[in-house]
Amino acid sequence: MKKYIAVDIGASSGRLMAGGKQDGKIQLEEIYRFENEIKGENGSYFWSIEKLFNEIVNGLKVAKQEGIEECTLGIDTWGVDYALIDAKGNRIQEVYAYRDERTKTAIQDISKKVSLEKIYKKIGIQFLSFNTLFQLYVHDKEELAKTDKILLVPDYLYYRLSGILISEKTNASTTQLLNLETKEYDGELLKLIGVERAQFATLIEPGEVIGPILEPLRKQYDLPKCELICVASHDTASAVIGVPGVEEHFAYLCSGTWSLIGVENMIPIATQESFRKNFTNEWGAYGTYRFLKNIMGLWLIQEVRRTLGNKLSFAELVTEASKIKPFQFLIHCNEDCFLKPENMVLEVQNYCRNTGQSVPKTSGELARCIFDSLALTYRKILGEISSITGHPVDCLHIVGGGVQNELLCQLTADVVEIPVVAGPVESTALGNIVVQMISTGELRNLKEARNMIMDSFEIKTYQPAVITNLEEAYQRFNQLVSMDK
Repeated sequence: MKKYIAVDIGASSGRLMAGGKQDGKIQLEEIYRFENEIKGENGSYFWSIEKLFNEIVNGLKVAKQEGIEECTLGIDTWGVDYALIDAKGNRIQEVYAYRDERTKTAIQDISKKVSLEKIYKKIGIQFLSFNTLFQLYVHDKEELAKTDKILLVPDYLYYRLSGILISEKTNASTTQLLNLETKEYDGELLKLIGVERAQFATLIEPGEVIGPILEPLRKQYDLPKCELICVASHDTASAVIGVPGVEEHFAYLCSGTWSLIGVENMIPIATQESFRKNFTNEWGAYGTYRFLKNIMGLWLIQEVRRTLGNKLSFAELVTEASKIKPFQFLIHCNEDCFLKPENMVLEVQNYCRNTGQSVPKTSGELARCIFDSLALTYRKILGEISSITGHPVDCLHIVGGGVQNELLCQLTADVVEIPVVAGPVESTALGNIVVQMISTGELRNLKEARNMIMDSFEIKTYQPAVITNLEEAYQRFNQLVSMDK
């Protein structure tokens, strides 16, 4: 069996997953896991990028010890954040984390120089204050002047392993700098933020072979012979590849720290309505576009749990939430106050208090507030997607860690009033690996890959049940969203 390794790194953890095809099914095994977190320093937030590189090396050492002598490898992480490299190939500074507050006013500042609608029409990416466009706009100009290459996080990790500079398209699209028409970095926006096209590497497609791990690195640490393959290096792009969607009009929900909900299109939609609703057209693998919206997802419950001292497991929080009457407490999940609060419990309570609602006090009430609000948000976004695309959604595929929250899966089916197909949990690693398998010829195409994923992993369907007070709760929720605009 050919061996493929997915390096899949999220905001709180990373892992190396080994996969391959056996007896007509995809096998997947975790071989190494490590922690990841944002570090505060002098009032700013950074990633420990060297730790991430070292952990990849450590994981490959374990792979060799477990008998993997030869493999291919792909890397996926979150989007938008970047490393600056000087002409000698050295990193100039620490990698800012997207939750850093330095870009708080960047959208408003740029809007004074160029119309946001004009930017959207060219780029088709939703406006989020932490997009690379805005990060580079506020970045120290002296550091940018010293920069030879700007590499997004997975591109930097590929570079450290191979010595080769790339700019992978699915992740590059999250910069809000790629022009939908020219398929290149937009010259006008680059000039606006004070950088040049030459400071970005050549754009490459998922599936292209990058090259082998540097031989001195392999020998020093006794690593497997490893060919690096460019996968869809934005984790959402890989997760969507891993969605076993076979229906004509399915939507997906990548449920993790963020909730990414949308549909897969062959052409971008950058209309006045999609601009007004702030939908994005992130580039996907094989000529697709991810027409979606970012929602603050399980980050909300993760931070509630942390604030409460991690005394209850996530499963216990779900159990406590199931005991609480639904729709008593609602929040607008994408409010800025929930992005990086010191105390998520207080933020949720203050929001409910300030909007004239009852205030959740217990862990169960707080969890119920978050789960109810997420499900109602999903309903709202799916309605907007149907309106903009012109066709209804037949079913919603949920993938990622949120699949394990059966209360939220059933609640989502009930609220959106269509079947919810939950699974697999490891869709991101699977999407990473199947691109490698297609690249090596072991799978023919994405359709075959998705059918094989459906046959290889546990998938559960939730049929919607009737909620008597749903419309009243949805009306109250929409009033909150309208108040916050």
